[in-house]
Amino acid sequence: MQVYFDNASTTKIHPKVLEAMLPYLKENFGNASSIHSYGRKARVAIEDARELIADFIGAIPSEIYFTSGGTEAINFIINGIAKTNFTETEKNVLITSPIEHKAVLDTYKNLELSGFRTQFVEINNDGSFVAESFKNILTERASLVSIMHTNNEIGTINNIAQISPLLSENQFLFCDAVQAFGKTNIDVNQLKVDALSASGHKIYGPKGIGIAYVRSGTPLSPMQFGGSQERNRRGGTENIASIVGLAEAVKIAKVEMENNFRTVSELHKYFSEGIEYIYGNKIVINGSKNGSPYILSLTFNSEYFKNDIDTLLMTLDINGIAASQGSACTSGTIKPSHAILGVGKSVEDASGTIRLSFNPENNVTEIDYVLSVLEKIGKQNLRK
Repeated sequence: MQVYFDNASTTKIHPKVLEAMLPYLKENFGNASSIHSYGRKARVAIEDARELIADFIGAIPSEIYFTSGGTEAINFIINGIAKTNFTETEKNVLITSPIEHKAVLDTYKNLELSGFRTQFVEINNDGSFVAESFKNILTERASLVSIMHTNNEIGTINNIAQISPLLSENQFLFCDAVQAFGKTNIDVNQLKVDALSASGHKIYGPKGIGIAYVRSGTPLSPMQFGGSQERNRRGGTENIASIVGLAEAVKIAKVEMENNFRTVSELHKYFSEGIEYIYGNKIVINGSKNGSPYILSLTFNSEYFKNDIDTLLMTLDINGIAASQGSACTSGTIKPSHAILGVGKSVEDASGTIRLSFNPENNVTEIDYVLSVLEKIGKQNLRK
């Protein structure tokens, strides 16, 4: 049996998305910067997509920038805001959590080479931020706060709207919403964010396309140069087919999001109850109880199990099950997950932690099969 439980890494493209893209890979191949009819047709497609996506998150079209994916959107936003705000105000303190996606943490680390300083907000054991800890680090030198909406490894959902009222003038809030966009309601006005990132391939759209939302009036400088595209802030010929594909994926999500959420919530509950029935307290479900149902992080308690993450994932794969240790962007490494360590797990426990991530097409038959395989693996690795 083949079971794909790695949807947080990527999803398969929706047939309607592929259908919408094909004309822009074949007959409608024009460059959107060209003034002839081919170019004008491409330009209309891009601006229609921009308008649709803006409406989906409560933004205005001019606040949406198309990027090559979530990682570029994160780099573009953090670099663009931090550097411009520093030039204007000399604020150089960047705030984030220690369990953010590596695209955030590594961008912050790179900015430290230019004189910026990073401060970390405290994290609860369920992965949520400690709101009180902002009081100690939100000094007048603070420039940018970056906190993800839904943690990509353990599924914890942060109360982003809590943060904005704590900020002063020329302090900005960015939210990485890659694991939330298209799966739960995202409204930039309700979240009170100045910037937000999202990606197409997490919601049955194509790879290589994402968005950066940046609220009007937010300081922002370009990261790529050499073209006037995206209002002079993201040079380069637009990926029209993928932009159209992303828009189609958003259109589908708008209709199916609530039903998908209910379906996945039932799958998450069924799996959680099944694994707890098999192992009891020998296994820990990470994250908060009200986290994203799309993500289920499991830790085999090292007190009871001899943990080896490579062997665990390989055994699952041999049995036809696609799962992961965590973020696909850090796969291939034998290092324990920084997110799992960040919520207080030991190295031994982190070496026995896997992420299962669902989509609405998964079913209980698949879950029953995966549970049976995990039960066998657990018995083989029990400490004597």
